[in-house]
Amino acid sequence: MVTPAPASDGRRRAAAVRRKAREAQIIAATREIFDAKGVRSVQIEEIATAVGINRAIVYRHFTGKEEIIALTLVGYLDELAAAMSASAGSAEGPPAQLTAIVGAFVDYGVAHPAFVDSAQALMNRPGSELLDELSESALFRLGRGITACLGILADALAAGKESGDFRIPDDPDLLANMLYSSGLGALQLARLGILVSEAAPGIPAVGQVSHEQVRRYLVSSALALVSPRPTPTPDAR
Repeated sequence: MVTPAPASDGRRRAAAVRRKAREAQIIAATREIFDAKGVRSVQIEEIATAVGINRAIVYRHFTGKEEIIALTLVGYLDELAAAMSASAGSAEGPPAQLTAIVGAFVDYGVAHPAFVDSAQALMNRPGSELLDELSESALFRLGRGITACLGILADALAAGKESGDFRIPDDPDLLANMLYSSGLGALQLARLGILVSEAAPGIPAVGQVSHEQVRRYLVSSALALVSPRPTPTPDAR
């Protein structure tokens, strides 16, 4: 004889489904707002209004704005990982793969400025504060999203190190993190589109920098960092 499950179990499952659906609704609304106007000026009240709820309900699902930013960033990271993976798969050999991966990163960041804003908003916080402000579940999902992107880059770097195409003195994971962090800064330059230089001693000049220039610079910088150094030729005396 099969014992029926308690009615309370069914209610808990239904409540969990509703909670998950509400969280997804809040994140979707947040992304729409971020894509439309950026991250910095958005308030919890605006997100709640977009969903048709009050801010108190938002706080039932998330610890605060930082957690909403983090989980919205996860969606961008999932898309970025797919773009990077597709680019890596279309290239042959570590140098070509690294070129394609970095290029995909720049292209995605230029097309999705809110991704850059979200990532930098979290990186601007001390790690200890961020760990305190995000729930364990949010930290896990954020970490999984970041490592999905970094893993694609680190795998290409490790393959190049093994093949001898790349010279990497440290852990490929460390270099992948460095390239990701510096790439976010370069994406801000591409977004701003302004290049500052010195026309004459003490005289600043403002020019323009394009997305394509930033893309070429990041690709060439990444390749330069991992290129094997030529062996010095002894003096022939």
